[in-house]
Amino acid sequence: MATKSANVTARVQPEIKRQAEAVLEKIGLPVSVLIDILYRQIIMTGGVPFSLTVPGLPTRDGMTDWQFNAMMEKGYDQAKSGEGLSVDEAFAKIREGI
Repeated sequence: MATKSANVTARVQPEIKRQAEAVLEKIGLPVSVLIDILYRQIIMTGGVPFSLTVPGLPTRDGMTDWQFNAMMEKGYDQAKSGEGLSVDEAFAKIREGI
């Protein structure tokens, strides 16, 4: 087995790191092993071994009238019961994910 002597340094958001490492700890996989596996898959596949696409969000054109009305009713009910966010809170959440 070859000696491991190269280092990989990456900057990530602390909360993302914490959450990912918690999952890896649950399955007993050290971060260094995960990175090694990922690098090996990149070599074997000649690219990133998973899709890097943005999941499609539902649009009005892709919904039936029934689906659209159900979605609007759910949102209206949430707003009436105070479950919603203010515009500032919603945009803050969006910015957190970027």
